[in-house]
Amino acid sequence: MGISALIDYLKDNPYFGAGAGLFGVGMAAAVSKKSLQIGMIMFRRHCMITLEVPSRDKSYYWLLQWISTHGTKTQHLSVETSFHQSDAGRISTRYDFIPSPGSHFFRYKNYWIRVDRNREKQMVDINRGVPFETVTLTSVGRNRNVYFDILEEARQLALQKQEGRTVMYTAVGPEWRPFGYPRRKRPLDSVVLDKTVSDKIITDIKEFIGNPKWYMDRGIPYRRGYLLYGPPGCGKSSYINALAGELDYSICVLNLSERGLSDDRLNHLLTMAPEQSIILLEDIDAAFVSRDLTMENPVAYQGMSRLTLSGLLNALDGVASAEARIIFMTTNYVERLDPALIRPGRVDIKEKIDYATDYQLQQMYLRFYPEESVERARIFSECARSLNDKISLAQVQGLFLQYKSDPQTVIDNVDQLMLL
Repeated sequence: MGISALIDYLKDNPYFGAGAGLFGVGMAAAVSKKSLQIGMIMFRRHCMITLEVPSRDKSYYWLLQWISTHGTKTQHLSVETSFHQSDAGRISTRYDFIPSPGSHFFRYKNYWIRVDRNREKQMVDINRGVPFETVTLTSVGRNRNVYFDILEEARQLALQKQEGRTVMYTAVGPEWRPFGYPRRKRPLDSVVLDKTVSDKIITDIKEFIGNPKWYMDRGIPYRRGYLLYGPPGCGKSSYINALAGELDYSICVLNLSERGLSDDRLNHLLTMAPEQSIILLEDIDAAFVSRDLTMENPVAYQGMSRLTLSGLLNALDGVASAEARIIFMTTNYVERLDPALIRPGRVDIKEKIDYATDYQLQQMYLRFYPEESVERARIFSECARSLNDKISLAQVQGLFLQYKSDPQTVIDNVDQLMLL
């Protein structure tokens, strides 16, 4: 029976014409549709793999940058503007086109991958003031490694852009954000400390980084604290910057006197600090003084911060404090610090970074004027010391910068150190 004959038969059939046939066809269509839906659900569940990356995750921007580098064939784009600062300070602008919110496709290692970039219009990240977003990757198959490979490539791409540079982070709300442009790494020997001071610190910190198992086997919290104290301008912050470059670490700068900083927020920030980073608490004496002085006049030392001394102590080595952490504190007035703050366990190494010694003066002279002799460096040191015993490295560097190519004029005008 042909199709036309079947249609004529059904048209003349009284049961079909009464509605039973139409009901049957509708039922069959509904069952087919439901079966197709169930089939698609089962196919997605067992034959497809999906990765969702929210904008709050650290890998979110890595992934967007990776997608923009590999590119998709979409005509719907968003622009991501970035800036690059050269060693000379010149800033250049770069525009990267990334897939706009919506659905896109690209091919990776014989996999067709669908990219869905979704923006939640009703939900806003309070800290950044931008809508929440998610990027969802979907591919056919059950191989999770393809996503691990993509994320690892995205991470490596991000690291390449920071290679040879030190990233500075600052605390914004409950999170750490890059501050300014990544800085060119400063050579460790460019900060001339006295004799063995630098060797002692770098040896200790490398031993700490390389032996986590030693701490775990003995049940000792895996964290290390350092205090650099001494007069201003003697190289404390400069040395930490150079040390971070030597270790290939970033620096997280935290101001304990910041308005609105609370105990809970401090503990959260110390726990969520980026991996391979030094947490720097500068001028810690400005945040807290001796508890005896505080008890005499608590209002005078309250300030605008809601941070308490006990909250800081607990964040450094309390039950909930983070491990695998390196903290550097600096102060110009170590005598103002509460003894509980710098006891062993919170501060493991204390080093005084004092005024320049003869050794430092000579080494700095030879570093700025490498063609000069050791004898000339000794003469400069003697001339400088005859003026004053309290000469900071900042003063010496300031003098050298005035006479970059004239070492003799430096010696002739060494008395200008007292004016810097």
